[in-house]
Order: sequence, then structure tokens, then C-alpha cells
Amino acid sequence: MRGALVAVGAAVVLVSLVGGASTPEAPHSSERARPLQNPDGTKPGLVAITSRTDRAAAIKLIRKVRVAPQGSTRGYTRARFGENWADTARGVPYARNGCRTRDDLLARDGEKVAYRAGSRCVVVSMKLHDPYTGKKITWRRRHADRVQVDHVVPLSYEWRMGAARWPKAKRVRIANDPLNLVPVSGRVNEDKGGAGPASWLPPRRKVRCSYVTRFAQVAVKYDLPVTRADKAVMLAQCR
Repeated sequence: MRGALVAVGAAVVLVSLVGGASTPEAPHSSERARPLQNPDGTKPGLVAITSRTDRAAAIKLIRKVRVAPQGSTRGYTRARFGENWADTARGVPYARNGCRTRDDLLARDGEKVAYRAGSRCVVVSMKLHDPYTGKKITWRRRHADRVQVDHVVPLSYEWRMGAARWPKAKRVRIANDPLNLVPVSGRVNEDKGGAGPASWLPPRRKVRCSYVTRFAQVAVKYDLPVTRADKAVMLAQCR
């Protein structure tokens, strides 16, 4: 059991994650890490990259990202990347552990996480330190959109940059890969939409190098190109 259970009304139980044991299906960690120390995306948050050495390593990674012209969104729908947050991906952390991807990510990044009574998966409340704004958000499931799980590399962007030609299984992987997923303010996520780094960066300036580094990690992992303008902006954030 991951911690003490406390009844809340008749509907939910609180599960304290502080000092609790991780489960093999969904290994949650309280250690927040910089992107280069979090290559599989299983550690929470998006810690700012500040040292000269780490910035140099980030630039080296970004330079590996291929450049290509941006294609059309013709034919794009969310369904092309699988059912929304379904636990059907293969080959990525948390895959097929019995919990929906969104809940895995809320549990990964949330503090004081509460689960629905009788469930080890369904998150109903938590506190989130939003890396994109630096603000603390108190979240409850009845106001679900207040926190949204951002695809760092947006799905529509992936489609325009070549994912339209991928096998669906690969699209399902990138859509549910925790490396590509960060819970953030719903309003900020909606402002971002399907934009690349040349058009949108997190409002919190100190995390922008970390954000473009995570963008590059996903692009390199899936051999996904970015536009020339996006790559130029990515490099600029870490200089």
C-alpha cells in the first residue's frame, strides 16, 4: 500500500505518496529532475536547466534534431493517435498497467494525491506545481480541465511533421509516452494548442531551456523532424 488511507465522504480515499512505496506497474518518484537526467520521463516536473555544462549538453542534443518543412494537417484527428488516454500503448513506461495514461501522469507529478474509493488508478484530487507558470494548483476531478496533460510535442504538430505516415502503433506510443507528457495549467495548455517552439514557449522563462530540451528528447527518440524556425528558437533558449 502506498500510504495511509483516509476516507473522504463516501466517494474517495486519500493516499499519501510521501514516503510511500512505488508499485512496479506505475513507479512514481518524488524526485524532480532536469530533462537530461530524466530520459524515460518517469520523474515528475520540469526542473530548470541552469548550469553551463547542462546547457551545453542540451544544445548538443537539440543539434541532433532533424529539420524538415511543415506539412498539412489534412486527415488529422485525435483518434489517429488512439483512444484518448487509453492504456493500449506498448513499449513505453506505464504501458498496459491497468490505469489510463492521464491518471498515471497526474499521479507522477501530483502531490497529496487522492484516488477514488476502491481504485488504485483514478485520481480525484491533488496539488500540482505547474512547471510552465510556476504556480501551485489545487485540483479536483469535478473541475477536470483546470489541469490538462500537455503533449510537449503536440499531436497535430507530429502529424504535420511526418507522423501521418507512421504506423498507428507508433502514434499511440508517442501519444502516451510519459517523456512527451507534462500536467500543466489547462488555460496555458489551451493557449499553446498545436504550436511548435517558434510560436509558443512556456510563460515561465527560466524553464524554457528545459521545455525545448524535452521537445528535442521526444523528437530524437521518435526520429521526428522540426521546422528550421523551431530548431533555431530551441537552440536560442539554451544559449
